[in-house]
Formats: sequence, structure tokens, C-alpha cells
Amino acid sequence: MLDRPKLTRNETGIASAIGILKQQFGERLQTGEAIREQHGHTTTWIENQPPDAVVFARDTSEVSDIVKTCAAYDVPVIPYGTGTSLEGHLNAPVGGISIDVSEMNKVLEVNAGDLDCRVQPGVTREDLNTHLRDQGLFFPIDPGANASLGGMAATNASGTNAVLYGTMKDNVLSLEAVMSDGRIIRTGTRARKSSAGYDMTRLLVGSEGTLCVITEITLRLRGIPEGISSARCSYPSVDAACQTVMSVIQYGLPVARIELLDTVMVQAINAYAKLDLPETPLLLLEFHGTETGVAEQAEIFGALSEEHGGTGYRATTTTEERNKLWKARHDAYWAMLQYRPGADGVATDVCVPISRLAECVTAAQTRAAELGLIAPIIGHVGDGNFHATPLVDMSDEGEVARAAEYISWLSDLAISMEGTCTGEHGIGQGKKPYLLKELGEATDFMADIKRALDPKNILNPGKIF
Repeated sequence: MLDRPKLTRNETGIASAIGILKQQFGERLQTGEAIREQHGHTTTWIENQPPDAVVFARDTSEVSDIVKTCAAYDVPVIPYGTGTSLEGHLNAPVGGISIDVSEMNKVLEVNAGDLDCRVQPGVTREDLNTHLRDQGLFFPIDPGANASLGGMAATNASGTNAVLYGTMKDNVLSLEAVMSDGRIIRTGTRARKSSAGYDMTRLLVGSEGTLCVITEITLRLRGIPEGISSARCSYPSVDAACQTVMSVIQYGLPVARIELLDTVMVQAINAYAKLDLPETPLLLLEFHGTETGVAEQAEIFGALSEEHGGTGYRATTTTEERNKLWKARHDAYWAMLQYRPGADGVATDVCVPISRLAECVTAAQTRAAELGLIAPIIGHVGDGNFHATPLVDMSDEGEVARAAEYISWLSDLAISMEGTCTGEHGIGQGKKPYLLKELGEATDFMADIKRALDPKNILNPGKIF
């Protein structure tokens, strides 16, 4: 295997870069401890490794200037959007400069006739959909958190709608990006297809800030469906729910969302959202299409569900009821924390072929019980992706060790099932040990690409490899 980049701290270079950037950006460069810790740590249990300074950029030329200065002094650069990543992507293991793009938050262009738009990276998915609503359009990728679109592109985010609309790589037409020497490139056009050279867009989407800093994104949009129907159905076991999912996919039913909640997760949501859902494994669904189409889809699902012991099936097209149900789903993380007060939620995610889903989820439940862990399961099971979140007392060293063992075991299990150690969270720092197990010698060629595009290893070092 090829040697991976070595990480060393460059005290002199960091001091020089901060001095130059302070002259250029004034109060938009911050070195206070609190703001540095905020930018070096997110919703993860990985140790906080703050940058040495945070710079708030407002346009592409400023990002380019920051990267050029950092390149001149061999100083790491870590892009920052809204801080919702889960695998230590934003940590600065050897210090450096965090580029906060939250002020780059403009929707630059909407081409309604072509169903696309151009946005800055600090625009959040909720802001974009609010902007689009009066034009009858929406952007479908929904990772749950109100993440920035730059961060979503950097991690190839997906979420609840991925089963119908795909992931970020399926919905990004082109990028504007600042490369490791400060040069600005554009990776494509607004055309729906191209045979012009290597697919740089897909290379940079999912690169987790290790190959570039994303400064603009051209996105595919969709028309808001004429009809939307949400549904819920309870099951006697996780296996029965997963078997239903398999039947739905094999039947070809075009569900927009199909989410699994295990019993513990339903209990947590009931308590947090003041709902009265039956406290057994649950599927939440959504159908998009014409009013006639979604009614037909809901009816077909009801029949498929019944074959696997589904009970309490309810479908609704009422906006208020649909929003209440999906708001509870999106608040799942906070519901879990309330379920065990004082504990931290250590979220992990894997993805397996649909045919192995029931086996993998059931094994995950069994292993958590064997280790004495409370680990609610929730997932975007229409594409085989689910999250297990051990609720951990971080002051209990034994419990922390068991949670680490569980996460490692689950990643290995998914890989053994011809799946992946991460369906959407990304590798970051937390999943580095499993990338080599999953992809083998392909990681050598990834490292070659990293060295070619970032020879000084200044772009988000210590991540992926």
C-alpha cells in the first residue's frame, strides 16, 4: 500500500498566514477560543481539534485569496458550512484556518424552465426551498439537518428522499471550486449531459473538502408534486418491516420516502413529540405524483404491507398531518437525547444491499443488547441505509469502549455483506479505519488523486486517508 500523507504542525507558517489574513479581513478573522472550538467540533464524539483561526468569506475571490495565502505558508484549510457533519470532518488535527462560508448565502440564479439553479455554498436546503416555493419548484435532497448545500455536496449527502430522487451526486450539475493553489475552476455546464473529459463534478462531490473548497453549486430542481400522500404502518418486528421494504422495492413502487424506526426510536419520538404511535417497529412513507397516482401507490403499499403483518396502516394527504409526522421524524436526534438524559448520541450509519437489510438491522439490534447499549435505529431503508445511535454516558469509560466496539463491529458487518461503512455521513476522521477494508487497493489511487490535486496536503488534512 502507498504511504499516506504525514501530518505535522507548522507553527511559523500558521502565525505568518494569520498575520497576513488579519490585515486583509480585519474583524472577519476570529481567533477566540469559543469560536475556534465551535468550528473544530460538531455532532460527533471525536475529540475537538480546533483551527487556529476562523475567517468569514463573502465571495469566491476571498476564498481564493485565503487559500493562496495558506498555500504560500503550507497552512491547512478546513471549509465550514453549518457544522452538522458527524465524522469529525471539521476538525483541524494540526491546526490551520477554517473558512466559514455561512455569509456566502445567496441564491444566484433560478432557471425555472430548465429546472436548475445556482447557489453559493452557505445557502441551506431549507432556505433554498423557501426561495423556490412560489415558483412551484423544490430541491429534494433532505439529510434531516438544515445543512448548507456546500457541505451537502462535499459529503455527498442524501437523506429521506434518496430512494426516489437520488443523492447529491445525482443532483449537482456543476461546481465552482477553489483548488489547493487558489485557482478557481468550473467543472461543468447547465447541460443535462456531457462527454467532455473526466467527470470532475462527481470527483469533487463527496471529496469532503480534501480536494477543493466549493464556492458555487449548480443544482437540479424538481416540480412540487401535484399530489403528496404520507403513510405509516406498524409491524411485529424489524424483520417484518424490512421484508415489506424489500417487497416495495422489488415491486417497483415509486415511493419518495420510506423510513424505518425501531421500537426504542418510536418510544423516544412519542415522548418527545407527544404522539401516540404504536410502540413497535414502524415504517413512515411518502408518495409523490398525481392525486390519482399517489392514491393508487398508497393502496398498493397497504396490500404489500398486510402480507408481512403490517397493522394500523394510515395514509393522509392533509398537509398538517403530513408535516406533523415528518417533523417528528426530523427531530429524532433530539428525541433520542431526551430518551436518555445526560447521554450523548453517537450516530453511525451503514448501507447494505436491500436483500441483506433485514439481516443487518436485526443483527445490529442483537449486538447492541449483548453489549448492554441503548442504540435506537432509524433509517432511509428504501436504499438500504440505516443509522444506529448508541446513547452513551461519556463519563463511563466502559460504556464508551463498548460503543466504540459496536460501531466498529457494525461497519465490519456491513462491509462483509457487500455494503458500505457509510451510506451518507462520509469518512472524515471517524470512518478512516474501514475505508481500506471496504475498497482495498482502490484507496491507493484515491491517494494519488489527492497528491496530484493537493501536493502540499493543505486541504482538510487528516480526513479520509
